[in-house]
Amino acid sequence: MKKHETFHLSNKNMENPFVIFTEEIIFSILDYLNDDPYAKRSFSLVCKSFYFTESRHRTALKPLRSDLLSRTFHRYPSIAHLDLSLCPLVDDSALTAVSLSWKSTLRSINLSRSKSFTSIGLLSLVTNCLGLVDIDLSNGSELTDSAAKAIAEAKNLERLRLASCKSITDIGIGCIAVACKKLRSICLRWCLRVTDLGVGLIAMKCKEIRSLDLSYLLITEKCLPPVLQLPHLEDLALEGCLGIDDDCLATLKHGGKAIKMINMSRCQNVSHMGLSSLTNGSESLQKLVLAYGPAVTADLTKCLHSFSGLQSIKLDGCLVTCSGIRAIGNWRASLKELSLSKCTGVTDEGLSFLVQTHKELRKLDVTCCSKITYASIDSITISCTSLTSLRMESCSSVSKDAFVFIGQRCQLLEELDVTDNEIDNDGLKAISSCSKLCSLKLGICVNITDDGLTHVGNGCLKLKELDLYRCPGISDMGIAAIAQGCPALEMINIAYNNKITDLSLTSLSKCSSLKVLEIRGCPQVSSVGLSAIAMGCRQIAEVDIKKCYNIDDNAMLPLAKFSQNLKQINLSYCLVTDVGLLSLSSINRLQKMTILHLAGLTPNGLAAALLACGGLTKVKLHTSFKPLLPQYIFKYMKARGCVFLWRNKPFQAEIDPKGWQLQSGRCPEAAE
Repeated sequence: MKKHETFHLSNKNMENPFVIFTEEIIFSILDYLNDDPYAKRSFSLVCKSFYFTESRHRTALKPLRSDLLSRTFHRYPSIAHLDLSLCPLVDDSALTAVSLSWKSTLRSINLSRSKSFTSIGLLSLVTNCLGLVDIDLSNGSELTDSAAKAIAEAKNLERLRLASCKSITDIGIGCIAVACKKLRSICLRWCLRVTDLGVGLIAMKCKEIRSLDLSYLLITEKCLPPVLQLPHLEDLALEGCLGIDDDCLATLKHGGKAIKMINMSRCQNVSHMGLSSLTNGSESLQKLVLAYGPAVTADLTKCLHSFSGLQSIKLDGCLVTCSGIRAIGNWRASLKELSLSKCTGVTDEGLSFLVQTHKELRKLDVTCCSKITYASIDSITISCTSLTSLRMESCSSVSKDAFVFIGQRCQLLEELDVTDNEIDNDGLKAISSCSKLCSLKLGICVNITDDGLTHVGNGCLKLKELDLYRCPGISDMGIAAIAQGCPALEMINIAYNNKITDLSLTSLSKCSSLKVLEIRGCPQVSSVGLSAIAMGCRQIAEVDIKKCYNIDDNAMLPLAKFSQNLKQINLSYCLVTDVGLLSLSSINRLQKMTILHLAGLTPNGLAAALLACGGLTKVKLHTSFKPLLPQYIFKYMKARGCVFLWRNKPFQAEIDPKGWQLQSGRCPEAAE
């Protein structure tokens, strides 16, 4: 009795019951929350001790805006990985502050979408943060050799991305090569002023290189011998290197023995002879990308016959001959991944022979292979029962009966794309037995109805992504079945379906994990439905309500109040006015807006909204607003890192007497 009373009194006097947890226990709890930033935020608000513990535990940070960065310096003292890709404006003073705040902890930084800094800021960063091993400067079109020289001071650098840094030359690359001896990965994709000299210096000085991306460089055979002599090189990308041809590759005596992946897509001057020279000696080759390259003939495939470890090959957009595809079927290797997307020449005979040999296939892509029929699907599903991904968009010659085989025989499927096919409800009923299915794309499948979706909702409980673009047979009943049976749903596209009403959105509002909602061209949806989404789906990040003519300001207010994670919205052709647009300015994460043909929008209202939305990085507007907005608006938004995209597309009056307009094609409005 005394012991009980003592315990009771001690608990009564204890101000914070959580002090019984050690920091190690709390860190373990936080480790489980690493994939959910919202949960970590809630955790930190429990009490002061949790707040400070979460501050010390956090090692990765991705600020929404550069002006928020300064608030984090004291809040999070142990940041090792800093992602500033959402901050378009990061100047030298910001980089200096970063280097001083996380001097001893920072190991990686992503500046791939950031501007305004120079070599001065970079020098401060790398000289103060001696532990920095990973830097991403992609898209730094204004960076010059002085920036590369500053990067060369990062003696411990292991990974460097300079994609599209088009002003950096061989001189800057040479500085990096001489100083950064620990480099293991470097991307020089689209660095148009880097030539054989710079690449050769990297190959000769940085012997620890594992991954090298030279795509779209103006290089020739001169730099390839030292590259292929790199003892640890595993991934080599030569995409779009038009200066490399068969004559160049013929001079090579051997390939890199450690190479596991070679990407030679869009190398239009390389045939089977050049490929044979490049791969000669590459005993460890596992993945080969030849998309939009030479014709896949028997000669091409024979040079790869001896690679027993080859697991993945991508031939997208290539002309495939019957002899070529049969030769792939005769390979010694046991392929795990094969992509024949948009390959002309793929037939039932060739594909059936291939899959009968490579029965261990996990991923198969036959998108737009219009010659394959029922026979191919029958062979694929009989032979490759371990498929986890099957992509067959626009296989127009495949009859509806064939889709039943997919569900009956490929029970391990996680991804299925049958966009623009003849699949019907019987096919969906069979596919619903694929209990591991996470992604299902049914766009432009005109034969499916609510009955088919009901089967999917009952069987595919793990479904996260569903595309029902232009499926005229579906209605609220089918969406309700999906919402009830697939609570983990994160993305749904029900665009251009005239039977969809607010009842569908009310059903979907129960899917609390929903992040992406596309309902453009649904004329019966109103502010009532979108408000339900805003209140129920707090993680919603992307909303497309273009041509939802009944959505007005009454939906913008709930979005502003409840959807604080919203990053992107398309408001074109809606009834939103100045009031609704201005209310969205309270969403701190909002980065991209498309505002075309809003009849209730005035220049003053638009100007006020633009000034109030502090995080905008991209705004798409009609050209009619350009002369009506004050010039200082453009200067101010540009200074904040916002880009304007102007469109002069005329207003589209599209409603037919039934309130519906059919349009052919998957992306009829891609121009917008």
